[in-house]
Amino acid sequence: MKDFSAQDNTSNDAFRLLKQLNVYLEQECKYQPKEKGLDLIESTAENDNTICPKSRNAKVEDLWSLTNFYGFGMETFVLAVNILDRFLAIMKVKPKHLSCIGVCCFQLAARIVEEECNIPSTNDVIRISQCKCTVSDIKRMEKIISEKLHFDFKATTALTFLHLYHTLVSCHSSERKEVLNLDKLEAQLKACNCRLIFSKAKPSVLALCLLTLEVETMKSLELFEIALCVQKHSKVRDTDMLYWRELVSQCLADYSSPECSKPDHKKLVWIVSRRTAQNLHNSYYSVPELPTIPEYELMNESESEDSCEEMSSGEDSLSSSPPSDLEVSFFFDDYKPKLKRRSRHLYPL
Repeated sequence: MKDFSAQDNTSNDAFRLLKQLNVYLEQECKYQPKEKGLDLIESTAENDNTICPKSRNAKVEDLWSLTNFYGFGMETFVLAVNILDRFLAIMKVKPKHLSCIGVCCFQLAARIVEEECNIPSTNDVIRISQCKCTVSDIKRMEKIISEKLHFDFKATTALTFLHLYHTLVSCHSSERKEVLNLDKLEAQLKACNCRLIFSKAKPSVLALCLLTLEVETMKSLELFEIALCVQKHSKVRDTDMLYWRELVSQCLADYSSPECSKPDHKKLVWIVSRRTAQNLHNSYYSVPELPTIPEYELMNESESEDSCEEMSSGEDSLSSSPPSDLEVSFFFDDYKPKLKRRSRHLYPL
């Protein structure tokens, strides 16, 4: 079995990574949601006037839709979920307040992770998410969340460990970095985040389960030995690994099935009245007046005729009549904000 300390050209990097791993292991319990609070949510029936697992999971999917819509990274999404779960685990929340809380968690995570110029306005997020609250409501809720979590949002999450484990394996493996696909591991973590049960797992254990399951599918003995060394160094018990690996494996199997409703396959819907929808359709298909194209002396007669013919065909296409059936909901698939682009689909499992 490989020994992390017995490295030659990577000894300095290995030492630095292991030191960072020790820091993360000390911090993870501090940022983990209270288990008693999660148990209370887990035992709540859907008809009760409080948060149940289904409503929490649906809100996490909404968070991913917002993250994807604005082109933000996986780190923003995972951090928003962490803030949401930590708050729900210590506060008794009514379902009617969950949409406002979700927007606040998204905004707080975005401010920490994303560049300031890319962060959308609160008004914009309210409009897109249709959370039915005001800017002042968001500010008040943000203040409550911040105070309850002691303004400590830079959490050590399962994504933190997943990135570190991936780097550790790459550092100690003789095989190339492309062997372990980080995008696929992140997609699998996203699937786990959409289920409340995995918020009860230690971030280090959840990340290690994803790593070892992926290594198993690759059938690499070297990577398997490295993963065992990571487990040993992280002091993760075999019983914990077996318990959570089984749950993760089942989650990924369910998520891969066609019956599963995936967050990436959902569209952000802007619900408006029929009257507003009609006005939006009319304005969308209205044909603006085209500016006059100047004719130059250097253009010969044949070129002028060709040009007029092209403009004529263009006007025909612009003036095509709108569809007769008005839709009440509008989808934002074609909306692309001027931000860094991210993949809109999960990596196939």
